[in-house]
Amino acid sequence: MPIPADRPYAPACDENRDAILAVLARHWSAPGTVLEIGAGTGQHALYFATRLRHLRWQATDVAARLPGIAQWLADAPPPTLPAPLALDVTQATWPLARADYAFSANTAHILGWPQLAALFDGLGRVLADGGTFCLYGPFARDGRHTAPSNARFDAALRRQDPAMGVRDTVDLARVAAAAGLDLDTVEPMPRDNLVLVWRRRAAV
Repeated sequence: MPIPADRPYAPACDENRDAILAVLARHWSAPGTVLEIGAGTGQHALYFATRLRHLRWQATDVAARLPGIAQWLADAPPPTLPAPLALDVTQATWPLARADYAFSANTAHILGWPQLAALFDGLGRVLADGGTFCLYGPFARDGRHTAPSNARFDAALRRQDPAMGVRDTVDLARVAAAAGLDLDTVEPMPRDNLVLVWRRRAAV
């Protein structure tokens, strides 16, 4: 079916969705609530919620993006996919008080470090003990890019805005640990991307 011209559309979402879905299905076999941060166009929210019916999928993004997400969610969404909610990761109170799982795609290289710290701090408050956060995108590892294409992408991002850039898993792990999340699994993905699976530390 043709996509309406006024609807936001990201071809990359169609290209990466099945590989991401396989990872989510493997890590999130138990029923629960998913908080998606930076839902973007809403394509992932609709696709994943339709295929992972045991999960309640709550899409969020900054307020300006909600109308576009709502257009996608209007396409016969399952009852487990409620209306999107506004979320700025730097706000003190998030619209969802508790989640079993969290997901975000292609946000880490866009957010600056203060926003990334706020993202993990928020997840430290919202995620249940032992809950997991799946973060998809391009990442460097131990100071090295995983592919020349990622190095070029990183340089292009930094020319556009010095606050952006492909993040190193070591640096992310340091920020996440301060918020109570530890890097549990690194899942290789097509096109030199990764899914980083973070686990919320149980309260002592």
